[in-house]
Amino acid sequence: MGIRILIVDDHKVVRKGLGMFLAADPELEIVGEASNGLEAQRLARELEPDVVLMDLLMPVMDGIAATEAIRREMPSVEVIALTSVLEDNAVYGAMRAGAIGYLLKDIDAKELCRAIKQAAAGQVSLSPSAAERLLREVPPPKDPQPLTRRENEVLQQLALGKSNQEIAEALFIADKTVRTHVSNILSKLGVSSRTQAALYAVRSGLVTLDSTKHTT
Repeated sequence: MGIRILIVDDHKVVRKGLGMFLAADPELEIVGEASNGLEAQRLARELEPDVVLMDLLMPVMDGIAATEAIRREMPSVEVIALTSVLEDNAVYGAMRAGAIGYLLKDIDAKELCRAIKQAAAGQVSLSPSAAERLLREVPPPKDPQPLTRRENEVLQQLALGKSNQEIAEALFIADKTVRTHVSNILSKLGVSSRTQAALYAVRSGLVTLDSTKHTT
C-alpha cells in the first residue's frame, strides 16, 4: 500500500492536476479531495491519510485552521502547506499550526513527490524561500531548557531532514529511542513541530541553512 494522500484546495482544476501528477508515482495513493478546511478535517478523520496537501487560502475554514485541527485530533497525520502565498503570517501560521512542510505551487512534480515521501517519514520539507522567511520572522523559543549532548545530536540530524529511522542508523540507537529524544526536544524547546525545532537548530548553529536545503 502506498502513502495515502488527501488533497485540499478550493480550485478543482488544481486538485485534479495534483492528482494526475501524483498518480504517476506508484508509491503514492490519492485517497480523497477536499475543497475547504472543514471538509478536509472531516475527510482526514474518515480516510486516515498519511499526508495532507493543504492549500492555505480557502473558504469556510482556511488551511491554517484546518492544519491545527487535524494535527490536534490526528497527530500521526502529517500536513504539507502547498500554496502560492509566501507571506510572513501564512508561513508562520502554518508552522505554528503543526505543518511539517511549506512548499510553493511552482514546485515541480518530482520534487513534490519527494517532499510527500519525506513528510510521511517525518522529515521536514521547506522551500528555501520559506525557510529563509521563517528564520527572519519566527521568534526563537522562549526560555528553552538545555538539551543533553545526545538530544543535540538528534536535533542536528532532524534539522538535516532525516527521518527517525535514518537518525537511528546514523547515531546507532533504536528507532524508539529517537522518538523519545524528539519528544523530549520538542518539550524542552517549547515548540510543537519538528520544523520549529529545525529552525532552532539553525539559529543555534548546530546546522547551517545551506546544509538543510537539499531536503527541501
